[in-house]
Amino acid sequence: MHPLPNTFNMNRILAAFMFFTRLPFWRIKQVPAECFKHVVNYWSFAGWLTGGIMALVYYLTAMVLPLEMAVIMALISRLLVTGALHEDGLADFCDGFGGGRERSQILTIMKDSHIGSYGVIGLICYFLSMYVLISNLPFQIACIALVTGDAWSKFVASNIINFLPYARKEEESKARTVYERMHFHEFLLAMIGGCFWMVFLMPINYWVACLLPVFAFFILIGFMRKKLQGYTGDCCGATFLICELTFYIGLHIAISQISIL
Repeated sequence: MHPLPNTFNMNRILAAFMFFTRLPFWRIKQVPAECFKHVVNYWSFAGWLTGGIMALVYYLTAMVLPLEMAVIMALISRLLVTGALHEDGLADFCDGFGGGRERSQILTIMKDSHIGSYGVIGLICYFLSMYVLISNLPFQIACIALVTGDAWSKFVASNIINFLPYARKEEESKARTVYERMHFHEFLLAMIGGCFWMVFLMPINYWVACLLPVFAFFILIGFMRKKLQGYTGDCCGATFLICELTFYIGLHIAISQISIL
């Protein structure tokens, strides 16, 4: 079994905060470059921060403005914190798989910094869907879902590195880093990061919402394996956002079933 030194793991979590947000965590401490090969393993903990900020912004905005505006402000807050990192991935993913037929063509389109029509349509569909789904949740459940959905969906999406190889060479990566697959103890830690707030905040009747992101994840994995024979950083971002979207769909299904019963 691989050793689990606390300091090194904290370095990796800090590296994940540095990588997945634009907040100045680099001022706290410099971490070894090797840690950035493991940031996906600790992605769910970054969800504690981004999801927590979204929930806080939503709660405070709803105190003085309509709930619909609170939803918009919550979504904007994550865009600002992450620098639209995941949304950029979704746009590139839609452009690549929408406009490319062969593997090499898909990879070339995804690496292009310009956004195409498929990317624009994908982002519009995502944000409209998120707006409608969150706006129609009960206020208290929405506050909880913003934290739990972010962390859980990032845990689910992080498993992409366990199921697929990286589709490019390391030097061709946008981040100049190829993520390493999780060891067993890293998987358990990532799962704790993904499940923690769900267990302690979300009523058990709503836990079924966690299943739909897993289902969506394996559909995406099969699709990427067939088309790309691997994944890219853009695929990671797109997988997270799609899993998060299906989490809210699952939450509405759970609520409707509870109301029927």
